Amino acid sequence: MRRLLIASLVAGLASVSAHSHHGNEGIKLRKSLGFGPSLPHAVYRSVPKDTSSFVPPNVDADPFDVARLFIESKLGSSWAPGSSYRIRSDSYTDSTTGTTYVYARQMVYGLEVADGNMNINVRDGRVISYGSSFHVGSTELLEDDELRHPHREFCGELTTQLENSYAEFLQLQLQNDQVVMGSSHEAAFDEHAGVLTHLHFSNCLHHELPYDLASIKPATDVSDPRSALLQFMVAATPNHKAVNDILGNYEQYLDKMTLSDLSHLVPVDEPSTLFIQEVPESVNPVKAHLAYVQVPSKDGQSVDLNLVWKFEVEMEDNWYEVAVAAKAPHRIISVVDWASDSPLPPRKEQPPATYNVFAWGINDPSEGSRTVMKENFDSLASPIGWHALPFGVDPSITGVKPGKEFLRKTSTTWGNNVFAQENWGGDNKYINNYRPEANQGLAFDFKYNPKKTDTEDALEEAKAYINATVTQLFYTSNMVHDLYYRYGFTEVAGNFQQYNFDRGGREGDAVIANAQDGSGYNNANFMTPPDGTNGRMRMYLWNTAVPYRDGDLEAGIVIHELSHGLSTRLTGGPMNSGCLGWGESGGMGEGWGDFLATTIRSTEEYRDYPMGSWAANRENGIRNYPYSLNATINPSTYKTLDKPGYWGVHAIGEVWAQMLWLVQQRLIAEHGFSKELFPPKPSEDGKVPDGDFYRPHDGKKPPVPKHGNTLSVQLVINGMKLQPCQPSFFDARDAIILADEQLTDGENFCTLWKGFAQGGLGVDAKVQGRTPWGGGIRTNGHAVPKSCYA
Repeated sequence: MRRLLIASLVAGLASVSAHSHHGNEGIKLRKSLGFGPSLPHAVYRSVPKDTSSFVPPNVDADPFDVARLFIESKLGSSWAPGSSYRIRSDSYTDSTTGTTYVYARQMVYGLEVADGNMNINVRDGRVISYGSSFHVGSTELLEDDELRHPHREFCGELTTQLENSYAEFLQLQLQNDQVVMGSSHEAAFDEHAGVLTHLHFSNCLHHELPYDLASIKPATDVSDPRSALLQFMVAATPNHKAVNDILGNYEQYLDKMTLSDLSHLVPVDEPSTLFIQEVPESVNPVKAHLAYVQVPSKDGQSVDLNLVWKFEVEMEDNWYEVAVAAKAPHRIISVVDWASDSPLPPRKEQPPATYNVFAWGINDPSEGSRTVMKENFDSLASPIGWHALPFGVDPSITGVKPGKEFLRKTSTTWGNNVFAQENWGGDNKYINNYRPEANQGLAFDFKYNPKKTDTEDALEEAKAYINATVTQLFYTSNMVHDLYYRYGFTEVAGNFQQYNFDRGGREGDAVIANAQDGSGYNNANFMTPPDGTNGRMRMYLWNTAVPYRDGDLEAGIVIHELSHGLSTRLTGGPMNSGCLGWGESGGMGEGWGDFLATTIRSTEEYRDYPMGSWAANRENGIRNYPYSLNATINPSTYKTLDKPGYWGVHAIGEVWAQMLWLVQQRLIAEHGFSKELFPPKPSEDGKVPDGDFYRPHDGKKPPVPKHGNTLSVQLVINGMKLQPCQPSFFDARDAIILADEQLTDGENFCTLWKGFAQGGLGVDAKVQGRTPWGGGIRTNGHAVPKSCYA
């Protein structure tokens, strides 16, 4: 009974805001689920140059042939019966690194193993590193009554932690109104308490929910996904009225849901997909396909295959990729929230747009004044500028569309990279939402001078400056697009563009950037579906001061959110958005955002930086500590992850961002600081000059940034491409060190190791008993390789 009461209490957090003020009635809190099995056999390995290869390197060899030979050689002796593999279509060769990133998905008896991934990184005819979570054991499936779930033993422990932590959480809320980006106050409680709610563990589901799902009679036919999906919707929706209605009318909801399949004229490199219509709490038909997932045994010594329905569920505030057991009682095994033609004719010259904004590098209104800035496109990152896109890929054009060779030029915040607009309604509509119209000469020059008002008028006062707000969001988002492009987040790597200029990758996925989103306060979030589907960013007002502070005007928050799209698309490949869902992997997804946002605002004169301090109206920001070289100001190390309150992804991310900050400062001490993060623009012949940005190079190898801050950004982004799906801290560290080996022949090997060792992630660091949500016992390691002591 006590467990049911606690579960009911936590469930109630989803419908009761921690903020109480006039004008906020009806504002809902965003709820996000994220969990899944931790696979003990998953590995990530670098292959040193002097290691004997399974086949002599041939620099002219097809990298995909090299990868296929490697897979078959590596797994030949342990290949599970019925196993095969397919090379995924989002594999690509990256011109910025010279590396081919090959992504393979395991197949068993014709169905994919959804978490059976291998990434093989090939350069100059040899494998330089690989990651693998391929299933190598028996392919005999467990019957449902034999199903072993690795988290079952933790149910009681989680409930005890929940009880012990709830009072502490409430006290924290009352004292300083704790906020985190990308999650609701319910999720903030989950992270502070160091646990996940009852809904995060499906094997606890029937014991912890204040309703009896076990009494529902589900469909027994594994070929019918409706019952499995409906049970997930009950767990996923924050709308408790909808939950009660579904549970009270279960059979009626089941009958309303209809199935249709998608047939192709020629075979496609994708699983056979069903579409499920009339799904409660979803905003679009749900994609579904049968697959296998791997679930470790209770003792962790073996891994079994389980038949599941994989769903892609788009809700108002979430976009889930979920695996639910195909057989009753339909346990939820894993959840990830993605909350990731012909060439155009030469561009006709036209004056660039101008924007009255807080310029690039000014983090927020407390750091400077607005100035007029020019549209900063170049022929590499944004060939047609920020205010044009082909008619054929413009979602605002209905009916018969002209071909992609016809450009539509806009005078609003609508272009090939970003669609920026208000979203006061807080829903998923955006095409017809309000956006500012430029003045003569494509000038976006709008007043911003909010005055102090009474609280009840604060919302309307913020809305009065929506033109300036959307302009700022559009400007910052395009600057981030162009910056990340120049460091290698290109079309083939899965970046966000409506049109890809025949450069590869999947198009039709410009970022939908919603300003002053009405679905919440004091937050921001980003949804990253696979390549080819629009990313969606929602920026909120912050009622932490009067006048309200607008998250759209704090560049660090915008950069943090857009960086989720970067890290999700690069890790595990552009078509695999499920690689950074929880635990250390999910935490690093948060940490990269903080690190890159802090790097972009940093200056040659060193100082410490908090995160989100202006919007939240807190000197030390929304994280536990500012990012600092001083261990008394920021004491975070690898061991910190064992402390109470460090189970959630935001707290884990703080530790990772602090480590990267330490590494970057060592690189700056070694190579100096560049005041300009953007590489030089290409000349008329398309070549990029070295300038004072790159070391002199002959063009045969990728250029190397000269300075420590620019080099660190390049290594971090290259490392994302090299690391495996669901990386650990160790995997991401090793990928960055390997990225330096590939870029500079390992010139910074010891500098990088010393930086990671300073944060406790040296060669002697270790973890025992790591759990899927980030638990375990860690030991700091401060040692570096022996060669660095010479």
